[in-house]
Amino acid sequence: MTIEVRDNPDESRYEASLDGTAVGFAYYDLRPDLVVFTHTEVEPEAEGKGVASTLIGQALDDVRGRGLKIVPLCPFVRAFLKRHPEYTDLVA
Repeated sequence: MTIEVRDNPDESRYEASLDGTAVGFAYYDLRPDLVVFTHTEVEPEAEGKGVASTLIGQALDDVRGRGLKIVPLCPFVRAFLKRHPEYTDLVA
């Protein structure tokens, strides 16, 4: 099982693929110097496989690499930040 994450700016979302099939999405609004995470969802068949955590972790790594900050409106992103304090410096 391989989870791959990529940014899809045309759809304003990060996408997680499991063995080549898109199964997770982290929607955002891009603003100057900010990424506002609004909603995360995972297809039912991929739940419980770490897709959402991998998706958000890699999305936050990408945001950090781009020198941006985040606004975590999405409840899953807020919960992820509580479990992974190494990302709290990204919160605007």
